[in-house]
Amino acid sequence: MASKLESLQRWVNEVAALTRPAQIHWCDGSDAEYQSLVQQMLQTGDLIELNQQTHPGCYLHRSNPSDVARVEHLTFVCTPEEEDAGPNNHWLSPADAHARMDALFEGCMEGRTMYVIPYCMGPIDSPLSRCGVEITDSPYVVANMRTMTRMGAAAQARIEREGSFVKGLHSTGELDPERRFIMHFPHELTIKSYGSGYGGNALLGKKCHALRIASSQARNEGWLAEHMLIVGIENPKGETHYIAAAFPSACGKTNLAMLIPPEGYRQEGWKVWTVGDDICWMRPGADGRLYAINPEAGFFGVAPGTSTSSNPNALETIARDTIFTNVAVTADNQPWWEGLPGKPVTDWQGRPYDPANGPAAHPNSRFTVSAKQCPTWSPKAEDAQGVPISAIVFGGRRPSLVPLVFEARDWAHGVLVGAAMGSETTAAATGAVGVLRRDSMAMKPFCGYHYGDYFAHWLSFEEQADKLPKIFHVNWFRKGKDGAFLWPGFGDNLRVLEWMIDRVEGRAEGEATPIGTVPADGELRLHDLDIAPATMDELLAVDQAGWQAELGAIGEYLDSFGGRIPARLQQEQQRVAQALAREAITS
Repeated sequence: MASKLESLQRWVNEVAALTRPAQIHWCDGSDAEYQSLVQQMLQTGDLIELNQQTHPGCYLHRSNPSDVARVEHLTFVCTPEEEDAGPNNHWLSPADAHARMDALFEGCMEGRTMYVIPYCMGPIDSPLSRCGVEITDSPYVVANMRTMTRMGAAAQARIEREGSFVKGLHSTGELDPERRFIMHFPHELTIKSYGSGYGGNALLGKKCHALRIASSQARNEGWLAEHMLIVGIENPKGETHYIAAAFPSACGKTNLAMLIPPEGYRQEGWKVWTVGDDICWMRPGADGRLYAINPEAGFFGVAPGTSTSSNPNALETIARDTIFTNVAVTADNQPWWEGLPGKPVTDWQGRPYDPANGPAAHPNSRFTVSAKQCPTWSPKAEDAQGVPISAIVFGGRRPSLVPLVFEARDWAHGVLVGAAMGSETTAAATGAVGVLRRDSMAMKPFCGYHYGDYFAHWLSFEEQADKLPKIFHVNWFRKGKDGAFLWPGFGDNLRVLEWMIDRVEGRAEGEATPIGTVPADGELRLHDLDIAPATMDELLAVDQAGWQAELGAIGEYLDSFGGRIPARLQQEQQRVAQALAREAITS
């Protein structure tokens, strides 16, 4: 199925000459093609059939034990000038990177099939969407890309019509950790990935295209490519507000995207709609608002911790037609991970389960599933114009200091709030408690250019759009003196989202503080929630001395990006610091 687009056909021919595959297959995205790939992988052992009575259409993939996660230290942004990649990225010159990668790709597909995957990130007819072509020798990648993107004939037709696309070249190679690199060439709209079969390294439409390359595209074209969920909150009157939210890992993104309202809210008629759980592309519309699409068509979610108590919607989503990666298996061949009932008999490596070997399911084990299977999936996810964003939310895991919720004063203050966000580590993860890792906009591993330029791009939207979303910061993880969480979280987070919507609609006054606006007494609906007034006071408290130290640390963090930090952002940091100092004098 050769391409009518000369540049695409020429590139495919060049890759074939370099990698020397036994055959070339152009993917059409059809059901028949998918079933053929599944049968092929069942025969080779790349897939294992799971219990088709309990999990119809579900299969297990076990990756090489050395190949189970993204490899940030082997991920490079290759810009002509090192300064443009920024201190937030590893850099290699484009010439050196191409030479290194092409030496690895030389003859690497001999005896293998080379798959050509045309795909579209976002609804196939949306002007906000962008297309790409991934060339790979992995049928597992093809099967996953079919679920995660709009892949196949329709995408190829759009590519041939538009004439532009992101080029992604991938090979699993020998799966040698010493011969594993992921290179991004933003100026060339090109990705080269070698030596890994793992999702984020191999499904090039996901983090590589939809964030690292797209963030650079977005800067040039006047939009935003962000590591954010998109969720719709429908009130009893049938009005829906859409919220985009950025959290670092382990802070509940997927849970918030699929939130189940508390019983009282459900009875009143509140509904939650899932548009996306991981990536959000936003662009100013003709009416001055930001409109967002989810560029992905599926979920590539972390399995451990997904349970009936934490996220029943996710559990229902993955009950059929799902590819599981590196989970454990029960005696009757059902997928299993920590947090589920029952017992595993085989661990993620296929060994008889022994607690001495560690968790049964790999902590980063995954599920790949169509978003349309989610019980709360929003049909608006397919709208070509996207959904209008009423609020942008930043948040992290902060055991102290940061209130449950506060609203930024204006857009520039909101950009500072996003730039300063971070999460504190736990002893279980690092051996050190309370180490704050700043992760601006949750984009630290994914921003494809200098963070200083990225903050400036965010600030530029003040001039581009006049009805920008309000910006908030949340912290579901504040703890009391006993070390227990003060806020129940999960479905009760809707109470906080309701206050945000009240602020958007001008129904809540709030209480001004130097760091932003917090809910005034009585504005958070706490009916049927067993939480003491003193606890709420603690959740919303603003510790002057603690925040003065925090603003000092934020200033040092911004300074670490050198001369490219926008003066506007530094002025905003100084404004908040001065407001805190004044308050400390008067109180």
